[in-house]
Amino acid sequence: MDMINQFFSLNESAGGGHSIWMTLLALAVATILSLAITKVYTLTFTGDRYSQAFVHTIVMLSVIVSVVMNVVSDNAGVAFGLFAIFSLIRFRSAVTDVKDIAYIFFGLCVGMTSGLYQFDLAILLTVFGSAVFFLLYYFQYGKGKDTQILKVTVPENLNHDHLLEDIFAEYTLSHKLRKVETTNLGTMILYTFAIRSKNTTNDKELLDSIRTKNANLKVSITYLENEE
Repeated sequence: MDMINQFFSLNESAGGGHSIWMTLLALAVATILSLAITKVYTLTFTGDRYSQAFVHTIVMLSVIVSVVMNVVSDNAGVAFGLFAIFSLIRFRSAVTDVKDIAYIFFGLCVGMTSGLYQFDLAILLTVFGSAVFFLLYYFQYGKGKDTQILKVTVPENLNHDHLLEDIFAEYTLSHKLRKVETTNLGTMILYTFAIRSKNTTNDKELLDSIRTKNANLKVSITYLENEE
C-alpha cells in the first residue's frame, strides 16, 4: 500500500501543496471506488423500491466530498463553514430501506479518504466494506420476519382472556397488545397486536388458526414496511 501512495505522490507540487493533477486523481479514484460500491448495492438490493437516482447519488456524493475534503484539509475555518452550510440541506425524499443509509455513509467515507489522498485506505475500505456487505447478503445474516400488526375482531360476548395465547406460543416469537377498541356499534371488539412470527410460520395458517377462535370474524396482518 505504501507503494501506491508513493506513486500517487509523484505529482505533488514542490512547495508541499497538491497539484491539480492530484485533485483530478482523487476525483477519479473516488468515482471508480464509488462505482464499485454501487455495483455491490445493486447485487445485494432486497428492498421494495429500487431507484437509479439513489445509485447515482452515491457516486456523486463520493465525488463531491472528495473535493470538499481537498478544500478543507488545511483550513479548519473553511471546514466549519462548509459543514455549517451542509447542515442546512434537507433531503425531500425519505429513505425507504435503512440499509441505504449505510451505503450513503460508505460512499461518503470513500470520498473523504480519497480527497485526503489516502488512496490505499480508500481502496482497502472499499474492498473490505464491499466484501462485508456481500457476505451479509449471501449468508442472510440475522434473517427473520419483520414485525407485523395483527388485528383480530372478536364478538363482544366471547371470553377474551388468553384467547390467543396458545396460538401465539405456536406461531410467534413475540407478541404485544397495542390497542383495544369497540367496533360495529359496540357488538365487536378489535384487538391490535404487534407480533414477530417464527421463520416457519405461514401467514395463512396463522390466520386460519385465529379464525377458529374468534368465530370466523375478520383477521388481518399488516407488514410495517408496507405502511404508508
